Amino acid sequence: MILNAVLCGCGAMAKGWLRAIATTPELAASIKIAGLVDLNPDTAQALALEFGLTDVVIGTDLKEILEATNADILFDVVIPAARFNVVSTGLAAGCHVLSEKPMASSLEEGRALIALAEKAGKVHAVVQNRRFISGVRRLRRAIAEGLIGNLTGIHCDFFIGPHFGGFREEMKNVLLMDMAIHTFDAARFVASETPLAVYCLETNPSGSWYAHGAAANAVFEFSNDVVFTYRGSWCAEGERTSWESRWRLVGTKGMITWDGEEEFLASLAGEDAGLLRGSKAVNVSGPAHDEETHGHASVISSFVSAIRNGGVPETASFDNINSLAMVIAAIESARIRQRVTIAA
Repeated sequence: MILNAVLCGCGAMAKGWLRAIATTPELAASIKIAGLVDLNPDTAQALALEFGLTDVVIGTDLKEILEATNADILFDVVIPAARFNVVSTGLAAGCHVLSEKPMASSLEEGRALIALAEKAGKVHAVVQNRRFISGVRRLRRAIAEGLIGNLTGIHCDFFIGPHFGGFREEMKNVLLMDMAIHTFDAARFVASETPLAVYCLETNPSGSWYAHGAAANAVFEFSNDVVFTYRGSWCAEGERTSWESRWRLVGTKGMITWDGEEEFLASLAGEDAGLLRGSKAVNVSGPAHDEETHGHASVISSFVSAIRNGGVPETASFDNINSLAMVIAAIESARIRQRVTIAA
């Protein structure tokens, strides 16, 4: 059975979704993009032309397009401020919904959407595509297999200076809400621990071209005494880190570092005499399942599989709200300059 899909929000991010579907044979064979919705019809038309979507209904009213296309799926790629109305409209129309991150602009909205999805009996998941890459999967596997003993700390650095233009440069809490959530979600996934509390300092450094919150430093407390630290800036010019951050994992037996791209280094405690005992290198195994390492395509495949087979996608909203809770707590901590308990 081919699933009819409507994509709402036809800006630059939508191209990643459509490219993933078009270049993944099983997705291309199971999903038909039947409708495109955008506040600017010309933007939707341009997207249709770029991807060769000739048999597609285009409009500005989401409810009308969902009805006209008899949609099974809603792909939500709108800005965060519009997310609640778009997702709730899709669920009310009987659609399964896959959303861009963050899943909502607040925990109250997130909880309400989870309740609406449960009431409708529909799959509701979030595109946390950056946990579906080889590097993150390798870290998760290494920790699960005890390569460096029991995990005690995850430390991530993110320093890039992109000039997006558009809505991001006008957003509040832009780094935490729009980008850091990727690293927060990946750290939660790698650690397999529950986020408990955070202290965060958020700034908008001199020279920033963003309206608010282009940089942040956060210390998270996870369950089992695991600490996760994040240092980031979206207005850092010069030699940059990877978009996936630069990682250091510390365990009771050793450490793993990952540059966010191809370089993995892992070492265990050595046996040298003296103040520093040295170290010995070990290998970090590849991901256990290659099909989980293709970013958007892996997320969409997980979502479609859940619809067809009755399973639960890895990024189901009732779990992903824990990553949103990390962001919301960090924002609140920065506002009041105090430690904040995390509660989804």
